[in-house]
Amino acid sequence: MSIEQTDAPRAVIVISSHVARGSVGNRAAVFALETLGFPVWAVPTVILPWHPGHGRATRIVPPLDQFKALMADLERAPWLGEVGAVLSGYLGEAGQADAVASLVGAVKARTPDAVYICDPVMGDSGGLYVPEATAVAMRDRLMPIADIATPNRYELEWMARAPLPDLKAVMSAAIQAGPPTMLVTSAPAMMAGGTGNLLLNGNQALLAEHRLIDKPPNGLGDLTAAVYLARILSGQPAIKALQSTTAAVYEILARTAKRGGDELQLETDAQSLSHPMAMVQLRHLLHPGRDRRA
Repeated sequence: MSIEQTDAPRAVIVISSHVARGSVGNRAAVFALETLGFPVWAVPTVILPWHPGHGRATRIVPPLDQFKALMADLERAPWLGEVGAVLSGYLGEAGQADAVASLVGAVKARTPDAVYICDPVMGDSGGLYVPEATAVAMRDRLMPIADIATPNRYELEWMARAPLPDLKAVMSAAIQAGPPTMLVTSAPAMMAGGTGNLLLNGNQALLAEHRLIDKPPNGLGDLTAAVYLARILSGQPAIKALQSTTAAVYEILARTAKRGGDELQLETDAQSLSHPMAMVQLRHLLHPGRDRRA
């Protein structure tokens, strides 16, 4: 039975890191998507006891031939028609990108309106924290086939090969990056002491802002990509999806920070995923490509 013939929620294939302790990578994305009602097929790209930001630890990357074989199995799965989206995040090595791209192609061949969202997890304000070859694979192999991409500002800077000091520069780089919809996290804010999520698609440039919280736990980007995807799959228009995603992630962050948590406490604040109460500032910006379009 195809997706169009059933009212069951579309399944999402999530391909990212797995930690034993914490709420990053697959642990964040799978929890969010399942809490919001979406079945998930979860594929680990690397297994870690905790986020590397907590200190060095054992890192298990599946042998590439086995990873590719598992992904090929998923391409042939009799249930592939259940899948309405693929979300990829952190990769354990550069070679995994080809297998991700192949699976995306198989999903779209089966369900043409399926969505591929690429979260190019590669770095932050300190620079790249993956090998350059892995970052290149995400930029050159996965970004061009994505429907939606969710880089942070620093990842976008690396892909653009230029500093992005203001919103104008970020918007220009986002348009050049390729995917039809770009959601840039950690974007420059217009409000003092704030940070923003910048959304650009074919005809809109939207900025959702909230106050900056010092030393936030990891996983905010993973959570943002998953929640935004859930909102889109639920049929929300882009402006509502951006506002409610930003509110949910900020609310969970603020509550975790207030408790002094060193990991996002998703299980404690699960209700924030569905019904966030936090207020965020939403701004309509002039789309930089609007005046140039024929």
